[in-house]
Amino acid sequence: MGKATTMKNSDTHRTQFDHNQPKNDSTSTTIDSRFNQTLKNVQGLLKGRSIPGKVLLTRRLDPADELNLLSPDYRRTQSAHETGTSDRINTILDEDVQNTSKQGNTANVGKLKSSTSDHEIASKEVQRSTIGARATDSARVTKLTKELSGTTVILERLRELAWSGVPPDMRPRTWRLLLGYAPPNSDRREGVLRRKRLEYLDCVSQFYDLPDSERSDDEINMLRQIAVDCPRTVPDVTFFQQEQVQKSLERILYTWAIRHPASGYVQGINDLVTPFLVVFLSEYLEGSTETWSVSTLSSQKISEIEADCYWCLSKLLEGMQDHYTFAQPGIQRLVFKLKELVRRIDEPVSRHIEEQGLEFIQFAFRWFNCLLIREIPFRLVTRLWDTYLAEGDALPDFLVYIYASFLLTWSDELQKLDFQEMVMFLQHLPTQNWSHQELEMVLSRAYMWHSMFNNSPSHLAG
Repeated sequence: MGKATTMKNSDTHRTQFDHNQPKNDSTSTTIDSRFNQTLKNVQGLLKGRSIPGKVLLTRRLDPADELNLLSPDYRRTQSAHETGTSDRINTILDEDVQNTSKQGNTANVGKLKSSTSDHEIASKEVQRSTIGARATDSARVTKLTKELSGTTVILERLRELAWSGVPPDMRPRTWRLLLGYAPPNSDRREGVLRRKRLEYLDCVSQFYDLPDSERSDDEINMLRQIAVDCPRTVPDVTFFQQEQVQKSLERILYTWAIRHPASGYVQGINDLVTPFLVVFLSEYLEGSTETWSVSTLSSQKISEIEADCYWCLSKLLEGMQDHYTFAQPGIQRLVFKLKELVRRIDEPVSRHIEEQGLEFIQFAFRWFNCLLIREIPFRLVTRLWDTYLAEGDALPDFLVYIYASFLLTWSDELQKLDFQEMVMFLQHLPTQNWSHQELEMVLSRAYMWHSMFNNSPSHLAG
């Protein structure tokens, strides 16, 4: 169904942002003109096409807003009367642009207040979560709060709302539910979490808290490799250099590897634990991760956080087991799909990459292996993972569209580089100054291309 998106035609000029210059009136005017051009491009693309649902196009007025709710409400299913035509899409595009040009939008704020008057608790949480957000975002967060506070959470509805981003204080509950770790029924939730946390403790005692004399040679080597990789995990974030944090990572990874012998430990899985660790620690620690100290938490709290990370990691990897088995065939398959998709969307850059002799596996393997954690600033990772987890079982296929959009962000630059320059560029992508706005652009294009190609494989042929 509908998503509020900022999109661009891959065959037209791509908007570039200069992160090294301070924003001023001239820069703002340039961005406005480029945004209007993007509108025309998208409208031209959509004319004559019939794409399911509504495609809303919006521009963030406050890109620093933590909520980062630019992306659309995502719906995996649709009914016949909800399917829109291209004319309807264009009408919605025009209306939405007019709405986003009005700062303040007091009418919508008034509606929000009246609609939540019967939910005082929810209203307080929304007020904490929507400072600086657009009124339409506030209304959506109100729905998210109401959904989470219900006796039984409707997971499909939660996925729709979470796809566009989840406020930080709601992430722990939302992620546990999206992954199926916490049950939708609130009456059962506390009991299930207590039981699973105790089960994790038993596993640590049984497999980790042992002398090396009771381990096999393979287990000793695996534990040593994990111990080497933990200090290398997200090295630019000082929080992960704390000894206690690295010990928690080590326990989680080793316990997971022992209980999943089909894959065991594979380098890259250590990165996948980090978003869970930060999100579940945020329930107990405030402020920036740079100021966090795990030493302030009791051993019981640390154990519960580790357990949540362990079970959520297990749930995440259930849907992509062949990504981490011998030779990692799942990743190789997705890299091939990525190559074919890029060829169809942007033939010039695809041809240039091929002519230079660069194979997609040389740069995209790490993207699929670590889910872009090493490619974007860590402060943006949890927002990206809101969309990952909202995709559920469909995530592996949707990754192809996200990574195509990510790569083609630099289409113009790539076509000017030779083999060696491309290798260096793709290994050190200029994302260090990215804001949530750039990430939303990537997700928006990914959704558009997914809508166009995923259910029409013939579009990728020939």
